[in-house]
Order: sequence, then C-alpha cells, then structure tokens
Amino acid sequence: MRSALVPDDLWERVAPLLPPVPERRRRYPGRLRVADRTALAGVLYVLRTGVAWRDVPAETVGCSGVTAWRRLRDCTEAGVWPRLHAALLTELRQAELLELDDCTVDGSHVRAPQRGDHVGPSPVDRARPGSKHHVIVDRHGTPLAATLTGGNRHDVTQLLPLLDAIPPIRGQRGRPRRKPRRLYADRGYDVDRYRRLLWKRGIKPMIARRGVPHGSGLGKVRWIVERAFAWLHQFKRLRVRYERRADIHHGLLALACSIICLRKLRFAARNGQ
Repeated sequence: MRSALVPDDLWERVAPLLPPVPERRRRYPGRLRVADRTALAGVLYVLRTGVAWRDVPAETVGCSGVTAWRRLRDCTEAGVWPRLHAALLTELRQAELLELDDCTVDGSHVRAPQRGDHVGPSPVDRARPGSKHHVIVDRHGTPLAATLTGGNRHDVTQLLPLLDAIPPIRGQRGRPRRKPRRLYADRGYDVDRYRRLLWKRGIKPMIARRGVPHGSGLGKVRWIVERAFAWLHQFKRLRVRYERRADIHHGLLALACSIICLRKLRFAARNGQ
C-alpha cells in the first residue's frame, strides 16, 4: 500500500527537496521519527481519498493522520511542493512535452465549510463560504501554476499573479521560459486594462468579448483548462476545501499539479516518446 502511494519515481524526485531531519535529543529522545516516505504516503492517502486526517488508517499507511499533517505542514513551509513542480516542468520541457507558446487560464469554485484564510462568499453558491482555484496550463493542459483566493474574488484579478507564479522552466538551450506568446481566456477576463498589461509583457491576449454571440472559436483551445480542473479534482481532497490554513491547501494543490506532470512523464516513457 505504501509503495503504491509513493512510487519510486515520485520518491526519487521528492527526497532531495525535503528539509533536513532534526537531530534527535540524546536525553529523553522520545519516539522514533516516522520515515519521510511513510509520512508522504499518509499525505497522498488523504489527497486522493479525501478522508479526514484523523481517519487515516495507521495500520495501512504506516503513520497517523496527525503525523502526516505535521510533515505536510513542515514541507509546505519549506517550499518543497513548488520546487518539485518546477523540477517536473523542467523535465517535461527537456522531453519536449511542453508547448508554452499557447496557454490558457481559468478559475474554479470549491466550497470551504471550515472557513479560514482566503475564503469568501461564493457568488455561484448562494454566498456560502468558498474559495477559488486559479490555474494556468500549457497547450496540452499541463498545469504551470496555481493560486488560491476567496470565492468572491474576480477571475481577472488573478491573471497577472498566475503569470508571475510560473517558475523559470529550463530544460532547453537558452533562457528559461516564464511566459507564453498567446494567452487564452473566457469572457470573465474581458477587461481592456488587463489586455493592455498583457501586451506590455509581450503576450497576445486571446480573450473572448462580452456581449457578442458565442462561436468565436476560442473554445477549441480553452477546453484544455477544464480538463485540467477535472484532473485536479480527481484528488478528492481538493473538491472541497477542509483546511483552514490557506498555505496547507495550496500545498496540496501544488502537490497534485506535480503528480499530473509526473503522470505525463510516465505516459511518454511507456510510449517511447
């Protein structure tokens, strides 16, 4: 069960990024520290099944849910998940599996019954407390960056933060890529001010206009971001936000993006790409 939750290829990429293990006290050392791989198995068990931390089966996973949560907290505060995501994006670009010229952005609402940071009244859920996942993907739907806001934040306010959140993606000769050439978005991003800001960054805005009939043809490109949300929400812990701390939930979001990138690498390896 533990090896299935944390396969070797994932562990080989995570292990070098983990914070150093604190030295054990010589006097009153306490219990033995749970192995990092075992604790990561507990984190992935919660991420995939959506169970409460207190309901993690210790006899199956190898550690309690409280231990897994604490290790998740430590790794999140150490910035492990963004670095893991950036490393996998570099591998994808090196394997020529990223197409960064055309990118797409969108947002998705999730309920947040526990409230906490970055929670607001959702305009699509009768003003119940909720949050938003904002994602930017490449032409194949690979998540490049994700942000978290309150459910009452407008999608367009996260357009520039999403672009800024894209890490320097290496893997090919020349400067690392950090921005697309063209950016696709739906009518929710139709604000002329942001169009001008995109042009200043050297990005061509491909944003649908409000008040015009449907059939612009942009949907042929934008559907990939909806598929990316479907991939993310296969991780049941992301369908409803139960973490009160925004950084913890965002850490799980970044970890899910990393697993999606790893799946693409596995698929390419199996097919000899």
